[in-house]
Amino acid sequence: MKWIGSDDPTLINDDRFAPAGVLAPKSKADFAFVLHALSYLSSKGRAAIVCFPGIFYRGGAEQKIRQYLVDNNYVETVISLAPNLFFGTTIAVTILVLSKHKIDTTTQFIDASGLFKKDTNTNTLTDAHIEQIMQVFDSKANAEHLAQSIPFETIAANDYNLSVSSYVEAKDNREVTDITTLNAELKITVTKIDQLRKDIDGIVAEIESEEVKA
Repeated sequence: MKWIGSDDPTLINDDRFAPAGVLAPKSKADFAFVLHALSYLSSKGRAAIVCFPGIFYRGGAEQKIRQYLVDNNYVETVISLAPNLFFGTTIAVTILVLSKHKIDTTTQFIDASGLFKKDTNTNTLTDAHIEQIMQVFDSKANAEHLAQSIPFETIAANDYNLSVSSYVEAKDNREVTDITTLNAELKITVTKIDQLRKDIDGIVAEIESEEVKA
């Protein structure tokens, strides 16, 4: 069923959407489905929903819905996945895990964007990758460049941004350069440039000499 958002003003009174105080945008229905799923969770329920990443950082109505979810301690974990995992889109999607039985007010962020196997046309999550994600999810342990549990206050102060990249520092994969080696290579390059200049000066002088004789 197509989400019509504010085109139907009665939706704001719907028990599924009313608690958030605002409707998801007509053109971006992700949070409409999120709130729908949340409304069906029991007091011990949990839901994992695949979402496009924009809803985790955009402003407006989506920010207000994020605030509602965070303020009421419904967001257990946000997991960013690698791009090109699903047929039909190369976008890197994000899994939003909702829970009505959290034991604290922190939210876990997992950066699983580097966990994939490269196939011909798509990327694939292997069983080993899934197991690694689930181990981190279950333990709620912090792991550098992979997972961080963030206090409610920090998220609130960050305008309720739920983007994983805002809380998990990406690993720097750039090659470490040895300064001594770099300086030696630079010295050799400068020497070669100086020699090249001398060679060019010699050629120019020879050409000018030929012109004078002519």
